[in-house]
Amino acid sequence: MLTLKDINYRAGGRPLLEGASAQIPDGHRVGLVGRNGSGKTTLLRLILGEAAPESGDVLIGARRRVGAVAQETPDGDATPLDTVIAADREMAALMAEAERAEDANRLGEVHARLEDLGAHRAESRASRILDGLGFDEAARRRPLKEFSGGWKMRVALAGALFQEPDILLLDEPTNHLDLEAALWLEGYLSNYPRTLILVSHDRGLLNRVPKHILHLEDMRLTLYTGNYDRFERTRAEAQERQAALFTRQQAQRRHIQQFVDRFRYKASKARQAQSRLKMLERMEPIASVAEGSTVSFQLPKPDILPPPIVTLDKAAIGYELDKPILSRLNLRIDMDDRIALLGANGNGKTTFLRLLAEQIVPQEGAFRRSSKLEVGYFAQNQMEDLNPVFSAVEHLQSLDPMAVETKLRSHLGRFGFPQDKADTKIANLSGGEKARLALAVICRRQPHLLLLDEPTNHLDIDSRQALIQALADYEGAVILVSHDPHLVTATADRLWLVKDGTVSVFDGDMDDYRALLEEERKAARRDARGGAAVKPAEKPVAKTVDRKDRAEARAKLAPLRKQVSELEAKLDRLTTDRDTIREKLGDPATYSNTGTDVEALTKLAADLDTAIEAVETAWLTAQERLEEAG
Repeated sequence: MLTLKDINYRAGGRPLLEGASAQIPDGHRVGLVGRNGSGKTTLLRLILGEAAPESGDVLIGARRRVGAVAQETPDGDATPLDTVIAADREMAALMAEAERAEDANRLGEVHARLEDLGAHRAESRASRILDGLGFDEAARRRPLKEFSGGWKMRVALAGALFQEPDILLLDEPTNHLDLEAALWLEGYLSNYPRTLILVSHDRGLLNRVPKHILHLEDMRLTLYTGNYDRFERTRAEAQERQAALFTRQQAQRRHIQQFVDRFRYKASKARQAQSRLKMLERMEPIASVAEGSTVSFQLPKPDILPPPIVTLDKAAIGYELDKPILSRLNLRIDMDDRIALLGANGNGKTTFLRLLAEQIVPQEGAFRRSSKLEVGYFAQNQMEDLNPVFSAVEHLQSLDPMAVETKLRSHLGRFGFPQDKADTKIANLSGGEKARLALAVICRRQPHLLLLDEPTNHLDIDSRQALIQALADYEGAVILVSHDPHLVTATADRLWLVKDGTVSVFDGDMDDYRALLEEERKAARRDARGGAAVKPAEKPVAKTVDRKDRAEARAKLAPLRKQVSELEAKLDRLTTDRDTIREKLGDPATYSNTGTDVEALTKLAADLDTAIEAVETAWLTAQERLEEAG
């Protein structure tokens, strides 16, 4: 049992925790959630013992081991495999002692403890964890100094998992992973046999791994049963009940106060008035539900271009002559495409995006794009291009000096930047705000095609959900690379696999891709044990229609989509005109102005109502035809 009892803690003079209490039984898998800056990471440090509360207690059962990812990334000549095994310090110390122990009794105790710790299978277990995080047999035995920082972070994560502590604390463990490793980690944590406390902005991970949600809000902790979706529902229902109780109590207080105000100075009612006044003083106030700030933004609406907007015919791309990274590229992109790129890091996903952004050119084959095509490319290092000394509006002005400031502010407003935030120095913006600003920068020319390479790295759950909604409303094409399975599932309706030096259509969904990855891992393990390599099962042929048929179908639907768009625009114009006239008819000044023809306005309003009804009917018919055809 992990017990947090009346914890109080301040950071930089600001209170983060006040009377925070919670009890987490052994074996619970818990998702720790709360707004950015609420103190989640601080709470993990308190549990680890890296910080001490000003008051209150963190109580952990006797002999309970608490583990987390090491803050310092491993480096040097040691291999990932050796580093992961050495992460279990008790096992490593006992193995070293076993080699030099001379006393038979002590040697027996050492071996007994090593047996309890599973030392005989340490190498195979460490190898399996590293394999899941993307390290093949050769990579597991290379020196750490040959790896990038992101891969070293994977080794640190593998070390924490290998220790299998009684209480495992993980803070955003998927940040340095690709989608394939994130999917493996999700499965691993879903079967973690001990207590797990997980901080993550990945909604899918919080839905599939934890069985409880620990919510940090207003410096207090509340433990909910169920996954993240259930937590949201339960909390929303509780807020509705609290809001209703607050409204009822406020009405009761007003009623009592009115009685007191009316009769407190009337002799015959003075006693009753005093009694009610005391009742009012004793009434325990019910807090109103505080409305948290919500994140929302809107992507610009591009002009519709005829399909296809991009075609690749036998194209090959790379950075060195005669050494293509990707070849045999035969693909097309249309404006209604929502495509996610699958494939392990290093397979060429970013290289493919750079081709679409025209940052590199094909080494061979044809790459054709619409002459009017505007592309918005959100690269992984996009935020590094933001000038920290500028405000958001100043940064946009530096990119487009001739633009009118009001238009720039209006554009920023669509990305959740009101005037105060638009004037805030970029250095003082949060990571999520900087990510939204970077997105605003690439969208300023109303792109027809958005290329998004890990766009959620700095976004919290609410911001990720806002991005999903914005992409759902966006009318251009989207090509997405993300380690967040929930974002991929919610956004993409087609999957392309970047593997074996090419990009091909993956005919399935994310569940099919999970199954394929697991088959490949099993086959690799069988091969490593010396058995016959088993090729992963071939996927069933064409769950949907042939790619060419899909392309032709989309081309046929283009006129219908255009009709729907035009009817929507016409409906907006008519509704705006009708509402303007109704506003005039509702203004008393209209009837006192002798120059106003009220009768003509009334007739025009009626005519507009008739026109709106006709356009709505036409729009509904066209929309139904589009849905049936799609």
